[in-house]
Amino acid sequence: MNDERWLLPTGIEEVLPARAAELERLRRRLLDLYQSWGYELVIPPFIDYLESLLTGTGSDLDLQTFKLTDQLSGRLLGVRADMTPQVARIDAHHLRRETATRLCYLGTVLHTRTDGFAGTRSPLQIGAEIYGHDGPASDVEVLRLLVQTLETAGIESPYLDLGHVGVYRGLIQQAGLSRADELRLFDALQRKASAEIEAIIAETEVAVPVGSMLLALVEFNGEDALSRASSMLRAADPPVLAALDRLQRVADELRHWLPELPVHFDLAELRGYTYKTGVVFAAFVPGWGLEIARGGRYDDIGRVFGRARPAVGFSSDLKGLIALSAQTASPETEVSSVMAPWDADPQLQRIVERLRAEGREVRYELPDQCGTPRDYNCCDRLAKVDGVWQLVPDDAA
Repeated sequence: MNDERWLLPTGIEEVLPARAAELERLRRRLLDLYQSWGYELVIPPFIDYLESLLTGTGSDLDLQTFKLTDQLSGRLLGVRADMTPQVARIDAHHLRRETATRLCYLGTVLHTRTDGFAGTRSPLQIGAEIYGHDGPASDVEVLRLLVQTLETAGIESPYLDLGHVGVYRGLIQQAGLSRADELRLFDALQRKASAEIEAIIAETEVAVPVGSMLLALVEFNGEDALSRASSMLRAADPPVLAALDRLQRVADELRHWLPELPVHFDLAELRGYTYKTGVVFAAFVPGWGLEIARGGRYDDIGRVFGRARPAVGFSSDLKGLIALSAQTASPETEVSSVMAPWDADPQLQRIVERLRAEGREVRYELPDQCGTPRDYNCCDRLAKVDGVWQLVPDDAA
């Protein structure tokens, strides 16, 4: 009988030493980056009451959340599939600040199915969020930090897709569609199924001007999509026009900060529609069809925790960023380690501590260990020369 206990569930992976070291280096760089921008680190729990996880953004995550029963309370628990609801609780319930609050986080989340660009069910989610400010500036700050995150991870030539859920939501209100028809139309819009959209509009007897504008949403994508939308949606109600204006202001402000960054618009791509309240965005790289980071504005997320503060943020998967950057990165020169003898000599220990403080990796040669120093990536070793401990090449020791 074959022993398959080494097998892992689909979408769950172990991280081996070399990749784990890369992840840890990038983790440190990104958290230091966020701290330099004024973002404070929070660490929400890996498991939480289900109703806390499925509020705000959580209603969108129901199918992605693993559920179990708490043996102590009898209540349903969930393993977090996204950290944003928990961060919103920290801002609303624990910090309770009146000022704008910048928070960041990094930790494993668990999904019931794979849907991310790294093909994993256990992403290492990293993100940053601003609470307490409602304006284009905070949208743009989060976008700038997203771009710098990708640059820090070694992602080359990213571009952004921008949209605004208020355009579709405003047109739906203007059309007077029921919630069921709204979701049917939304599903067809995400698939850009023009014939199906046209059929739903005809079936629900939406007035011609509004129906035409809803159907036109499929065409509003590309670099000039916003200007075309502004022209073709002039008959829309004020909420739609306000959403277009907000999106234009964000795009103009972003262009001042990052004039070389390619920005596309897509008014039919409504990521997180059921909980987002404003601008939505995603980052892509050429030749890779899936988004590598996502975010947007979700101003109502803290309401269930007692404070509905304005909020905007982004998140990505650290594992995915490492995997993607490794495809184009040039190989780094491997730094060799130092082999030290198993000797408690105080002079030797001082040298070992100094080398480690300088960033060198020092391994002790355990008694009767197998292999040569080269098998342990040690090209240098500490040896006594004329009664003094010295660092010498391994072949000269």
